[in-house]
This record gives sequence, C-alpha cells and structure tokens, in this order.
Amino acid sequence: MSFSPGDQSEETRGRKMTHAPRHRFFPLVLTTGLLVLVLVAMTVAAAGCGVGEGVGDAGAVSTSGSVETTVTTSPVTTSPEETTTTVPSQTTTTVGKDTMTVTVYYSRDEKICAAARVIPKTQEVGAAAMKALLKGPTPEEAAAGMVSNIPDGTTFLGVSINGGVATVDLSKEYASGGGSLSMMMRLAEVIFTLTQFPTVEGVNFKLDGKAIDVLGGEGLILDHPMGRADYEDLSPAILVESPTLGNSVGSPLRVTGTANVFEAVFRINLVNWDGLIIADQVVTATSGTGTRGTFDVTIPFTVDRAGLGALIVFADSPKDGSQIDVVEIPLQLEK
Repeated sequence: MSFSPGDQSEETRGRKMTHAPRHRFFPLVLTTGLLVLVLVAMTVAAAGCGVGEGVGDAGAVSTSGSVETTVTTSPVTTSPEETTTTVPSQTTTTVGKDTMTVTVYYSRDEKICAAARVIPKTQEVGAAAMKALLKGPTPEEAAAGMVSNIPDGTTFLGVSINGGVATVDLSKEYASGGGSLSMMMRLAEVIFTLTQFPTVEGVNFKLDGKAIDVLGGEGLILDHPMGRADYEDLSPAILVESPTLGNSVGSPLRVTGTANVFEAVFRINLVNWDGLIIADQVVTATSGTGTRGTFDVTIPFTVDRAGLGALIVFADSPKDGSQIDVVEIPLQLEK
C-alpha cells in the first residue's frame, strides 16, 4: 500500500519515522557539519548532472558465432585523489543523449552497496563500469560511510566476455594488502559491478594478464566463474540498487533491487525533510527466507516543495515485530 499525505489516516498523517534515531544517514540525526556536507554535495551534483539511458549488456556483441567481447584500454588506476563528483538524477532531469547510467558497488558497514555513475555512452559498457569503479566513492558517498576495498594503485587492464562469463584483467596491486574480509569485499565489488549486465553471469580474474584461481595470501579460491550467489554473506538483507544516494527523484519513484528476508516481505518508507512519512509500501520480493529474490516497485508520492528526503527500507522481525535490516538512502525529492 502506498499513500500520500492527503491519503493518510488520522493515525498516520504527519507521523514521523519512530526508528529515525537508529539510522546513520537520516537527515534529522546527522551532525550539523555532515548534514551541511550532504546538502551542499547533493545540491551541486543535482545541478550539474543528467541521467542517460540505462545499461544494456557489458559490451559490443558480434552478430554471428559465439559472443565474445574483448576490451583492452589504457590503464586506469585507483587513486585517493581521483574521484567522480557527479551523482545522477533519477527521474526529473533531462535525459542526456550522449550519456548512460551504470551502477558500481562498494561496501558500507561490511556489506555491498550500490552507487550510480553517469558515463559517456559507449558499447564497451563493462569496461566503462570497471573504470568508474576504480575511481572510488565520491566525497558525499564517503561521508555516508561507503568505502572501496580495492587497493590504491590497482590498474584496469581489460575485460572479455564469452558465454556469459566475464574475464577481468587487473594489475597485481589488486591482490595486495588486507585480510580475508577485505579480499572478499574487493572480489564482490568487481563481481557485482560486472554482473549487473544481462550478458554476464559469472566472473573470472586475471592479474597482469595471467589467469588466477587463488587470490592473495589469504588463499581465496576462485576455481569457477564467481557470481553474486557466492557472496550472499556480504549482501545486505535488502539491497537497493536504484535509487542510490543523492539521486534526484520525482513521483512516481521506481525502486529496484534484491532481498533475502523472512517470507520475502519488507517495507519501504519515503520520508520528507521533516522526517514525515509521505509513502509507505509493503513489498514482496520474488523469493525469500533463505533465497534471494528481486523486487521492482513504483511508489507515488506528493510533496509541496522540493527538498532533501530519504528512502528507508526495513523488515519486521518475525520474533518481536521490531524493525530490522534497515537501510537508509538520502535523496533529493522533486515536486
């Protein structure tokens, strides 16, 4: 069920999220400095970006024979100073004819999270997504707790796609430093980024052109094309893949992602700048209770002015009814 403020009952009209104090990202509980940072960063990003076409496959596809895409590019290296500062709008800005949107994946609170990037339109979209991934989180994403586990100095050397398997070639720095969690997270970041494309089901790895089946001193085994299911423990119970932090959104708002929650049921709340609930939606994923399913819902909402808001997803605990698996994503709400 979804509703706007005008549709709310006397019990729900004007009520605030009762769980707000528990969440890091909610505007009402941000420290003054961080709130100003997020507001300024989101305002600059919204003013300077547009959203293009959604992604298709991960690269150019031949019209005969087996599907095989090979992309070799000039090196792209991770750098703490080299960050993308554009956060794409979701629904209310003019579509750029020469741009497209891809998703990159980092981690937050030791779980995978999604971020959007607007890139020049290209048929080599898998390579473009990898280049964007290596640039790391934007300053506003970093302020919200997103981190990259890929070591600084890692260089992207190329990617090929054949029979649903992407083989990505990275420099040896990719295997350096960190413990087992860091190793697993850096693998997951690459795997989730490449498997967003329908032509990619699994990922193999090369380092400096040499195929590997073990990564780093931790000895992580990579003896088959690795997919998202191999990293279920690193996925949040509810993974929102769109919208992402800082997106500018209008009504109706489309929310997509995956979930693995009890009986596949969870809730989405959209709150405005005052923390008032302006939409409340019960969502049922395609599967749950130990099996990850997908969700794709459209939620209408009404605001009387544009401003900062948040998308909040959570499940109800089957044990005591409390809110669990909470994820909060700051957004710009457009009137």
